[in-house]
Amino acid sequence: MNKTLGTTLLVSGTMIGAGMLAMPLTSAGIGFTFTVVLLISLWILLTYSALLFVEVYQTTESDSGIGTLSALYFGNAGRVVSTTVMFVFLYALLAAYISGGGEILMKATQSTGLLGQEGVIANTSPEMTLKIFIGIFTVFFGSFVIISTKVVDGFNRLLFFVMLVALVVVMFVMFPKASVQNLMAMPLDNALIISAAPIFFTSYGFHGSIPSLVKYMEGDVRGLRIAIVTGSAITLVGYILWQLSTHGVLSQGEFTQILKEKPTLYGLIEACRRITGSEIIASAVQLFSALALVTSFLGVALGLFDCTEDMLRKGLHINAGRLLLGAITFLPPVLFAYFYPDFIAALSYAGQMFAFFAVVLPVGLVWKARRRYPNLPYRVAGGDIALIIALVIGIVVACIPFFVKAGMLPPVVG
Repeated sequence: MNKTLGTTLLVSGTMIGAGMLAMPLTSAGIGFTFTVVLLISLWILLTYSALLFVEVYQTTESDSGIGTLSALYFGNAGRVVSTTVMFVFLYALLAAYISGGGEILMKATQSTGLLGQEGVIANTSPEMTLKIFIGIFTVFFGSFVIISTKVVDGFNRLLFFVMLVALVVVMFVMFPKASVQNLMAMPLDNALIISAAPIFFTSYGFHGSIPSLVKYMEGDVRGLRIAIVTGSAITLVGYILWQLSTHGVLSQGEFTQILKEKPTLYGLIEACRRITGSEIIASAVQLFSALALVTSFLGVALGLFDCTEDMLRKGLHINAGRLLLGAITFLPPVLFAYFYPDFIAALSYAGQMFAFFAVVLPVGLVWKARRRYPNLPYRVAGGDIALIIALVIGIVVACIPFFVKAGMLPPVVG
């Protein structure tokens, strides 16, 4: 039961992160009502696809990674494709979290006056100062992942409950300022609902951590089902409350204008400060943003760490130490954040890869597994029709960024 609780919090903590913080940035032009519709639709789809992974994990060892699982049903080609997509997806997510976390850490340090009047480290440029804080964020929080999953679980529990307190504070100070008129705002362009889908996808992006969770739970199907459904449901409620407060307080016109000027996490905090005129609200949003980024960072980094170990140990037959695994896990996203610190772009790339990894891949695995093992103890409801519907939606979402780039769909405001 203790592990089930920890896994539930890891599921929820991984999701309540950069994807959640990007929601106001990407949904400013959509409006509250249609944002909630999109959230509920994607929650149903991605909870379903996560349970598909649980179903197919009944056919292999609990310590198998996604690459090993794919090789079981699609051979070495399946291992290569699934591992590549997962690495790109998780690296893009980590780059977004590291970039956002470094910026918030730097701004928080600047606000205390520790960096002096210029707001930068002595003899360095603002860009170099940001890179230094990105490195500090990664080294400090990445060390928990390198130590062990148990350490991540314990640290994540503490941060998760503190984050919930911060969220309650945000709601408490923002709800009284909410306006029904703001909540009734309609989309600036109906097509924005489609354009935002890949980024909203990342809001439920805990699937990369599933191999780690299965390994931690030792293949306990019942415990995993409870953790996934409960953790994702907690997240959905939190998302709706978060959107209710941000959309209710921030008027659509002024909010979209501020985000055009500064489409970053700190742009969201600045929007809260300028529109409400409240330092308390801005500080509460900043604290919640920092905690949400850390919990999400830990969950995704843990999944990437275990994926790297699986690739080296079972794919290449290399027994690497935890420090080497840590370097492979964190160095590429840090370099990406250094040279391309675009928070929204990183999430958009992650959403595109995630559509394949979290929907197309589990559908394919379960389709093959049900024919090879027709009498599995646990089988996700919906049958082949649900698999086909999920597959079509996943492919469509993966193609949306191409339509946006081609000018066939409008880009999100952020």
